[in-house]
Amino acid sequence: MIDHKSIIKSKIDNKSIVFAVFGVGYVGIPLAQAISNAGCKVIGFDIDEDRVDKLNSSISPIKQIKDEEIEEMILNGFEATTDFSRTSDCDFLIICVPTPLSLHREPDLTAIRATMQSIQPYLKPGQGLALESTTWPGTTNEVLKPYIVDRGLSIGEDFFLVYSPEREDPGNVDFDTKSVPKIVAGMTAVCSEVGVAAYQKIVNSIVPVSSTQTAEMVKLVENIHRSVNIGLVNELKKICDAMAIDIFDVIDAAATKPFGFTPYYPGPGIGGHCIPIDPFYLTWKAREYGVNTRFIELAGEINAEMPKYVVDKLSMSLNARGKALSKSSVLCVGIAYKRDVDDMRESPSVTVMELLKASGAHVEYSDPNVPKFPKMRTHKFDLVSVELTADNIERFDAIVLLTDHTELDYELMRKHAALIVDTRGKYRSSADPDNLSGANIVRA
Repeated sequence: MIDHKSIIKSKIDNKSIVFAVFGVGYVGIPLAQAISNAGCKVIGFDIDEDRVDKLNSSISPIKQIKDEEIEEMILNGFEATTDFSRTSDCDFLIICVPTPLSLHREPDLTAIRATMQSIQPYLKPGQGLALESTTWPGTTNEVLKPYIVDRGLSIGEDFFLVYSPEREDPGNVDFDTKSVPKIVAGMTAVCSEVGVAAYQKIVNSIVPVSSTQTAEMVKLVENIHRSVNIGLVNELKKICDAMAIDIFDVIDAAATKPFGFTPYYPGPGIGGHCIPIDPFYLTWKAREYGVNTRFIELAGEINAEMPKYVVDKLSMSLNARGKALSKSSVLCVGIAYKRDVDDMRESPSVTVMELLKASGAHVEYSDPNVPKFPKMRTHKFDLVSVELTADNIERFDAIVLLTDHTELDYELMRKHAALIVDTRGKYRSSADPDNLSGANIVRA
């Protein structure tokens, strides 16, 4: 009888193992880079031919990875492909494709199922497969396992199934794929052993957990924790605003307490592929067990209301200056979902733009990281980024600061904007006591 566990672990140990990464985007590219840097061969799979062509031409499709870093990966053997038959050339397969919500806010595993359908004919004894996409507890067992079993493979004996949630944080200069501890769980003890061995070649620290369901829940809890706390500070922002208190000063002062408080900061809503989406994977699954998730859903509602709050604040501020929103021109500054990234997924800035457009305002945007408004599933704007010059700023009735990129010229905006609606606390009383009370600054 062939000892498939010993064979794959031997390949891992001597670095002859070939990794496959399915979905080369904001998670997949940094993961492939970490694998390449570890001295292992990696093939990136994607259905987007343009993205694959760019990668093979040493052009990075995401800001956080530079072109020269892709070139270095290629020199180390990396390649990208749309040919899923090459799955059979690989030993350890990692799926990190999107898991969005449907229009009815239910989990959409289309990309996971499509990936499994594409690779199923090429699955073979001796391979390992890890899912990294965020999903509900039970997905690895309920969705992935049947594809493997139907292929005639025996999980834990000649095939090794693992769940290990991605923990990417685009734009975070302090942590990368290698330095963030990796949660790993297998469908069996042997699967866990193989999964831990494979990921130990890629990351510094492994955190084994007892089951794939536990690992799936870990990722949801991490993001629900953020969603709930951001919802709380967004609600507190409204209260402080009504009382003419600077919420950012309050949070910074509270954060000086060395125990019992973790600072979270408000904004125009929540964005990215995780926090606006992941909590609803759990609320959906919880209904199967007859459990209501009121707290989680309330936080989601509060966060989802923030773009409207911003637009209402802008409208009131324009009215106070004798202007109607419907007859105003508005420049939205910063439309990526967070500081210093080009990631537009679920960005609340886009919702603000849509609300402004629906109100009759003329809307443009400026974002140094997003030169042209990208194609999105549910949002459509045929716009390019406006350069932040004095003349351009002065032609708008208002600026809405939505994402506080480091390279933006905040003094230029303050000097030349007729009105700035600041959703990020950039123009703050403690940092700027002399100018914050100026007539052109409004906090929202």
